[in-house]
Amino acid sequence: MTFAALAKHAMALPGATQDIKWGNDWVASVGGKMFLVGSRDPAAWLACSFKVDAHRFLELTGLPGFAPAPYLARVKWVQLSDPKALPLAELKQLVERSHALVLAALPKKVQREILG
Repeated sequence: MTFAALAKHAMALPGATQDIKWGNDWVASVGGKMFLVGSRDPAAWLACSFKVDAHRFLELTGLPGFAPAPYLARVKWVQLSDPKALPLAELKQLVERSHALVLAALPKKVQREILG
């Protein structure tokens, strides 16, 4: 699996936008807030990061291939360095959950605009 599969899935979520930040990182956002960060070249696998529920943070960072995300671990982001750490279907669910967590933190008006 490459990061491209997760990036494609992320872009199919409601209100998802993409851009390049810090000159090197591909970022998926909702309402202007990041929910998935990865390699500028989605076909290459380096690592990716996303937000998780607080109760999943310790669980996931205890698995091989996962670690607390640099700079964002305090807000419960994990970094995935091994694309084989979990099946693709489960990784897609984690990206969906990251999107939902970020969306839920947006103002209600913005949520309504995104969700229609």
